Order: sequence, then structure tokens, then C-alpha cells
Amino acid sequence: MPTATSTTATATNTYTTATSGILHRLSSTDQDVKLKALRQLKNQIIGNRTKKLSFLKLGAVPSVAAILAEAVLADDGDRNNSFNKNVIVQSAAVLGSFACGFDAGVQAVLDAGAFPDLLRLLSNLDEKVVDAGARSVKMIYQSKLAPKYDFLQEKNMEFLLSLLNSESETVSGLGASIITHSCKTSVEQKILFDAGILKKLNSLLKGSLSQKDSSLESLATIFKDNPEVVLKFVGSESGRALSSIIELVKDKFARTRLLASLCLIVIRNTSPCYLKDIAIKTKLVNTLLELLGDPGQVGDEASFALSSLIAQKEDMQKLAFENNAIDKLYCHLQKDSLNPRRFEGILLALADMCSKLECCRSRFLSSQVLNSVVDAVAHDSADVRSAACICFKSVARSIQNLSAGSFLTEAVVIPLVRVLDDPSTSVQVAALGVISNIVVDFTARRSIFIRCGGMKQLVQLSKSMDAAIRLNALWALRNLMFQAESKCKEGVFMELTASLLASLICDPEPFVQEQALALVRNLVDGCISSVEYVFAEDGIILDAVGRQLQSALKAEIGIQGMYVLSNVATGEEFHKEAVLNQLIPHAETGAQAYIIKFLQSNDSRLRTAAVWTVVNLTNSLSPGAVDRLEILRGAGIVSQINNMQNDPCLDVKLRVNTALGQFKTLDTCLSHTLFNLSLEASISRVGHIAFIFFAIKAV
Repeated sequence: MPTATSTTATATNTYTTATSGILHRLSSTDQDVKLKALRQLKNQIIGNRTKKLSFLKLGAVPSVAAILAEAVLADDGDRNNSFNKNVIVQSAAVLGSFACGFDAGVQAVLDAGAFPDLLRLLSNLDEKVVDAGARSVKMIYQSKLAPKYDFLQEKNMEFLLSLLNSESETVSGLGASIITHSCKTSVEQKILFDAGILKKLNSLLKGSLSQKDSSLESLATIFKDNPEVVLKFVGSESGRALSSIIELVKDKFARTRLLASLCLIVIRNTSPCYLKDIAIKTKLVNTLLELLGDPGQVGDEASFALSSLIAQKEDMQKLAFENNAIDKLYCHLQKDSLNPRRFEGILLALADMCSKLECCRSRFLSSQVLNSVVDAVAHDSADVRSAACICFKSVARSIQNLSAGSFLTEAVVIPLVRVLDDPSTSVQVAALGVISNIVVDFTARRSIFIRCGGMKQLVQLSKSMDAAIRLNALWALRNLMFQAESKCKEGVFMELTASLLASLICDPEPFVQEQALALVRNLVDGCISSVEYVFAEDGIILDAVGRQLQSALKAEIGIQGMYVLSNVATGEEFHKEAVLNQLIPHAETGAQAYIIKFLQSNDSRLRTAAVWTVVNLTNSLSPGAVDRLEILRGAGIVSQINNMQNDPCLDVKLRVNTALGQFKTLDTCLSHTLFNLSLEASISRVGHIAFIFFAIKAV
């Protein structure tokens, strides 16, 4: 009796032999054998990615493409050869099957040079040939790899119109697919509208199921981010065009309902002034929630459509919440064997639901959805892991739950720290986004994150070659340092080191520079011992801050850098003098005092930060404040602040008043000091004269 292994080997050998046999027969000189081989090949690969890949590796596509090219050439010479037309139909069908939902197959068809021959079939006089060609080309145009169609060429537009005007639903559907694939710019959208394409697509909404669906996809493509086209469409035929799409949301076919919903979502996202009716919005929400239950692709895509409908829109999130969206999404999340696409979509929909409203976050947490999301962080699919982190990040915006330390538990932190090593950059960035939120902890529970190795991981990621990872790692470290205890700061600084911080402050990417400066700002905030960090290794951090401020082109860099100096200026005299030296360059350098530019900035936040720094330098209780004020006055900074008394920003105005009050106090102190010195000098001089007088008298 054969073993299981030998049985498998026998089956494999049989399959390989059959595969080789089909390929051999494709090259037969006997046309009947060749036609039969084409049919066998088509039946083998339809809906079977594994077999497609096997035949692909064996070079089946170039063989079939050669058969098609030969048959097309023969058809040009003899259009009445029905057998040859069968060969054309079968070879086109095989190529279409290879391309159907399989990018590797699409690429193989294109590489084999079959695409022009398939296009030629569309002008054939035989309906079956045209239909076969249209189906195959449509399969190709459902892939991102399909050639871009140039709508700007007049002959191409004429050809497109001929496709849309065809009585064949396959051909007209192909025309719509070409639009969906190739229309990317506002110029192309306008050209299509001006050519009357929208009117034709609208008429197809009354056609067959295939025509409706293709038309809805194309309409959404032409509407996207183009308010002008939406305006013209909505206003056409007294609104009947829009009404026809709204009506299709109630269609009996699930895919049509989804596509109609997506089309309306695009219209609303492009032009929010339309589709304000609460009944329509409620219908959209409920339709998409209902479609989540579809077992096929429609169910997979419904959650993504829901995300698009509610993203960044509090009113739609509230409406969805009122229609139990959180509970319904969670219900689907609990189902066994969710495919990765559906899993990802549900998580992203939950993320959008919880992005703004505390009521949604509370419902999310009370429903125990968080446990499922934490489990999803370890999913096999990178897309699911990333979506889980994005969802978690939205929920972790809850100040109430952050304050309670709800997220800083080992059950939550450990999975997040693990995915910081994820091979997918998108997952790492998403995980860093979550951590940036949860480490803003208003309790003393940061130690859990540090104990789990999170802090060391963040430091390592801050050295990443990927700018997005560096940026988000620094963002997380910045938040970890927010109002942190001295021990926590010391631990982070020992891991980071002054030299690494200085290099990050001077990173080639401005966004990374900003976060590095913000991290240092939080690091030196608080007690005087924290200020000492910027003076480590001969003050390379402070020097780096000064260099960046001198050359800052972004206001955000100036803001964070000035707050670093402002915090350092709260320290001892030595610290204040070091800040002053950064603000007022030595004359021999020829550099201008950049703080003047900041005080004159159009950004009120930068003006505020600059004035704060001056306030801290001129604290009247500080022994050297009078001398520093004179230096600031000599650099024109005092007169600039004096000119800001009526600043339009209240925050700036308050700081300016504080600064001017300190200036006045210091000037008064200086006047008293000068008066006392003058008085002492006068008394000394009178005493000297009296001494001389008495000396002369004595003589």
C-alpha cells in the first residue's frame, strides 16, 4: 500500500505531465489540437491562481499570445474563416483568464505583446470576437498595471465614446473600466465631462447590472476631488442624474448598492454642500452597516466605504454611533476566520469612529473591543497589524482614559513593544503612533513601558535610516518626557546620549529636527538639574539648537528651539548667560540676532516663544538681569518688544507686558544703583577736598 507521501508525489507528477502536455499541444501544427489545448488551458486556470502561476512559469502566456497574433493576421486575410475566429476567441479568453485578478498574469500578457492584438479585436465584425476581446481587455484594465489611456488625444476620445455607445454591455463596460483606471487628473475629468461622457454614463445607469456597476465606478472616478464637475452633474437634468444614483442605494444587488453608496460618498466628500439631507445620510450609514454582512467582496469593501463616509466628520460619526455602528462592527470583528482584507477594513472603520468623539471611545472600551484589537496587533497580515495600531491610536486619544492609566498595562504594552521590531515599516510607524499617545501618562505608570523595553526600542528606532520611523520614534520619546520624573529623564538621556540628540537636532529632515527639539524642550523642562542635560559633552546640544535657530526656515523649528532656550533660561546665572550668547552672536561672526526675526514673525506661536525667552532672561530676581537687559537693549531686542505692546495675539500681548514690567523694574534698579554710585562718588570727592583743606590749614 503506497504511503501518503508517495501518493502526493504521484499526483504531482501526473499534474506536471498534464501541464506539459497542454503546452506541447499549443505548439502543434494541427489547428484542431491547438484549439483543444486552448480550451483545456482556459478550463484549468479559470479561478485558480495556483495553476495560473504554474502555467505562467512554464511560459504559457507568450505561446498563447503568439497563437492570437497569428490568428489575427490570418483573420485579416480571410474574415470568413470561422475556425480561425474560434482560435481568436479561445486565445483571447485564455489571456483574459490569466489577467483576471492576477497582476503577474497582467504583466505577462503585456510583456508578451498581446495587448495591441486584443485591442484590434474590438473593431472586428464578429460579435463573439469583439466580446472576447472586450472581456480580456477589461480584465487587464482592472489592474493597476494596465496601460494609461490618453484622453487628451482626439482619436482616443472618439474610440472611448464608441465603446460607451456600443450595444454590447461587455464593450460599454470596458469603456467605463478604462475611465476608472486612467482618469487621474482634474484636466482629464474636465475633458471627459466636456466630451459628454457623464451624460452617457448616466444613461448606462438604466442598463444592465454590469453597465450600472461599471458606470457607477467611472462616475465616482470623474467626480473625485473635482467640485466643478460635481456641480455640473448635480445641476444637470434638474437633479434627476443625482436622484438616479440615490435610487440605486436601494438596489436589490449588494454590489450595486455599495457602488452607488461610494459614488454618493465621493460627491459628499468633494462638495459637502450636497447630500445634507439627514434621511440620505442615515440611509448611507445603514446600507453600509448592512453590507458588512455580505459574505463576499462587497462585505470586504463595505467597511472601507464606511470609513470614507465618516472620516474627519463628527456629524457622520455621531450619526453612525446613534445607529449602533460600534456594536455592529464589533459583532463582525468577533466572527471566526475573517479574511485579512475584511479584518483590516473593520479595524479602520472603528479607528475613524473613535477619532473624535469620546462617546464612541467609551462605547468601544465598554464593549471590550480593545482586547480584540490588542490581539490583532500580532496578526499574520501586516495590513491588519497596522490597522489594529491605527485603531488603538484613535481610542488612546481619550484624555479620560489616559488620565486613569487605562492603556499602560503589560497586556497592552508588551504586544506594542514587540511590533516595534516589525519587518513592515507601516506597522512600525503605526505602533509608534499608539505609543506616542499612551506614554502621555498622567499617572506614575511610565515605568511599565520602560520596564518592558519600550524606551530602549524607541531610542534604537530614532537611529533608523527611515525618516518616518525616526520622526515617530522621537515623537514618542518627546511625549514620554512630558512632565516626566527626574529618574525617567535620566534614564532616557543615558540611552540617547548628547551626541545622538545633537545629530537628530541637525537631521536632514525638518520634521525630525522639530521633534528632536521638542524632545529636548521637554527634557530640560522642570527642575534645574534637567537644564544641565544640554551642557553635557561641552554643550553640543545647546550649540546644535543655536545653529538650527540661526538657519531655521520653518516656524515650527523656531518655536521648539526657542522653548528649549526659554527653559534653559530658567536656570542659574551660568545657564542664562549661555542662552544669551546663543541669542546675541559675537560681533566677529557677523551673524544677526535671529530672535529679532522671530519677534517679527507672522506666526504668533513663534513670537510668544521668543518673548518668553526674554522674560526668563530678565527675571528681576536674577543677579545678572540688569547686565543682560543692557545687552538685549543694545541688540535692538528691547525696542522691538516695546513695539509689540498692541500685538493682535493676546498670548503675545500678555508676555510682552510681563517683559516690559520686568524691564521697568530693572531700569529702576539700575537708576537707583547709578544714583547711589554717584552719591558715593560725590561724598568721596567732598571728603577728599575737605582733607586737602585741613591739610593746607595745618601747614
